[in-house]
Amino acid sequence: MRFATKVIHAGQAPDATTGAVMPPVSLASTYAQSSPGEHKGFEYSRTHNPTRFALERMLAHLEGTGLTEAQDRTLGGFAFVSGMAAIGMLLDLIPAGGRVIAMDDVYGGTNRLLSRVRTPSQGIDVERADLSNPANLERAIRPDTQLVWVETPTNPMLKVADLQALREIARAKAPGAILGCDNTFASPFNQRPLSFGFDVVMHSTTKYINGHSDCVGGALITNSADLAEKIRFVQNSLGSSMSPFDAYLTLRGIKTLDVRMRQHNDNALRVAQFLEGHTAIERVIYPGLPSHPQHEVATRQMSPGFSGMVSAHLSGGLTESRRFLERLRIFALAESLGGVESLVEHPAIMTHASVPAEQRQALGISDNFVRFSVGIEDADDLIADIEQALA
Repeated sequence: MRFATKVIHAGQAPDATTGAVMPPVSLASTYAQSSPGEHKGFEYSRTHNPTRFALERMLAHLEGTGLTEAQDRTLGGFAFVSGMAAIGMLLDLIPAGGRVIAMDDVYGGTNRLLSRVRTPSQGIDVERADLSNPANLERAIRPDTQLVWVETPTNPMLKVADLQALREIARAKAPGAILGCDNTFASPFNQRPLSFGFDVVMHSTTKYINGHSDCVGGALITNSADLAEKIRFVQNSLGSSMSPFDAYLTLRGIKTLDVRMRQHNDNALRVAQFLEGHTAIERVIYPGLPSHPQHEVATRQMSPGFSGMVSAHLSGGLTESRRFLERLRIFALAESLGGVESLVEHPAIMTHASVPAEQRQALGISDNFVRFSVGIEDADDLIADIEQALA
């Protein structure tokens, strides 16, 4: 099946009892057994839930795990209560004192989890590197590296990492390392890291996967049966599984992922092109622009588009940025991203405030830096809104 068909049908079938075409919400916490240990495949909802399983199988199909139900019940897809819960669970596979290489420009919550939670509590050794240049992984990686964590495009600087090049380096120098990619910004519509040799993909399903800003969730998807077995054991042990109703909402949102992402891609490119030609903008960052440092890699790796995230440096400083952000009418000033509605935020004050100031400065997250999540409204209206606020 092609992508537009998968988002409607993959991983599910009409309900066997009623014929309902949408998997129903199964809110039961426990399931009756005919004899001790004899049941219909479901025992307790933290461990087994048919609504969550339908979502997990869908995500596995969209990312292309290639696993069968004989290898893993949900084909290597796992849904969590949040994206951070998914990342945290993956870190639980790393032994105490283990070595992790992480992209220098990651989501502020990921940075906080690594530096202020898992480094002191788990003793992991985190080395940050600009993985948009594969040579930096070559310098940083060692045989005892246990996890390479990549975001591409990154949040919020929209750096693009060459997944194939990173995989080749990691496999040669640390063959036992888990290669993980946060694919939230691209979505499986535009990019599928497993196809480039990565082991596990993470999504904050809150964002493009759900797409309606009404449900928090996360996911891990792997094409390794061994890794799937470990994830299933730890997820069940921690109890971080997504609730049935959130799984239902997320699965409902996925149905329009194909049509939504096409509009996000088109609108964001138009907004980026407009911003790049405006005198009140110092710099625009968007992988779909030829001016982007990794445009060639993005063109080769992301298809058919470059997603809906656009970042820019405005002329001026914090005063000018505040004035601009307060005067937008269609773009809502809010954290998060990936919904049908357009959002804008100030990373230094909002999503990346927990990142140390010196680290923000080194990355370019300055007082005149803003991040747009371009929605699926009419692009002319979005451009007009930006234009009046800049004026």
